[in-house]
Amino acid sequence: MARRLPPLGGIHEAALYVRDVEAAERFWTRLGFQLHHRRPGKYAFFRAGRDMLLLFQPVASLTGPGPVPRHGALGPGHVAFDVPDDAALEAWRRHLERAGVPIEAEIAWPRGGRSLYFRDPDGNAIELITRGAWDG
Repeated sequence: MARRLPPLGGIHEAALYVRDVEAAERFWTRLGFQLHHRRPGKYAFFRAGRDMLLLFQPVASLTGPGPVPRHGALGPGHVAFDVPDDAALEAWRRHLERAGVPIEAEIAWPRGGRSLYFRDPDGNAIELITRGAWDG
């Protein structure tokens, strides 16, 4: 018998690791994300709808003291932002074009849903996805 999980509301925050926090901050600000908190050379936190996108300089997050356990990654990562519907996805397409951000790939998923992919200055794969790809 499968065990039931205690309740979850989704993913509260996602982290990407970036070499140059200030360059990453400029990129996400250019896309219109609201800066929540920053520490130059270490991190920048942005609002992503009701959730948070955390950008960390990996050496700082792997070696720095603090109450949060050390964490980090090297090389490109991935994050997917939930987009409510096809109209919103098309609005994002236009928004990215106006911001000069190339779309790397577009996928219509077999079970439903669509995705647009682009990259941040550190090569992280950023996805905008509508519901349906994971049956819901």
